[in-house]
Parts: sequence; C-alpha cells; structure tokens
Amino acid sequence: MRILVLALLALGTVASAPAAAQTFDTTSPFCKHNYRWGGEDVDCGYTSLAQCQAAASGLGAICVNNPYYAGAYADRPRGPARRTRPAY
Repeated sequence: MRILVLALLALGTVASAPAAAQTFDTTSPFCKHNYRWGGEDVDCGYTSLAQCQAAASGLGAICVNNPYYAGAYADRPRGPARRTRPAY
C-alpha cells in the first residue's frame, strides 16, 4: 500500500510540473530572434528573408532559418534513382 501511495505522489508531482512549449512554428521558413532587456523571444511567422529583415529593422533582432520548418525536407533534391532488377 505504501508503494502505491508513493507512486501516486510521484506521478502527481511529475504531472504538475510545467511543460516547455515549442517556440518554433513549423509552417514558416524564417524566424526573428528578438533580443531585449530581460530575455529574448522568437517569432517564426515570416515567409521570406526580406520580410523578416524588414520587421527586424531598427530592433535588436536577427533573422535565421527555421530549423523546424516542415517544408525544408520536401525541397531537397533526392539522390540518384534506384535501379530495379529486371523481371525475367
């Protein structure tokens, strides 16, 4: 019985801990990192580098490629075509 109570207590402690939210949007290829007093934040809602740079102009911010962009892998060229064996 003591083990069951301790297991439930441990589970409740783990479940009540705050979870870290994903800060990157997977639908936009560019992110703007804003640096300001007290910390920084990330805004990943830009479809072009020029759009991101225009928004970052005059701020303490930089534009980077979104490492979690879902379309990044679909744009890569594929390797050489695989050969298939002839059917005899």
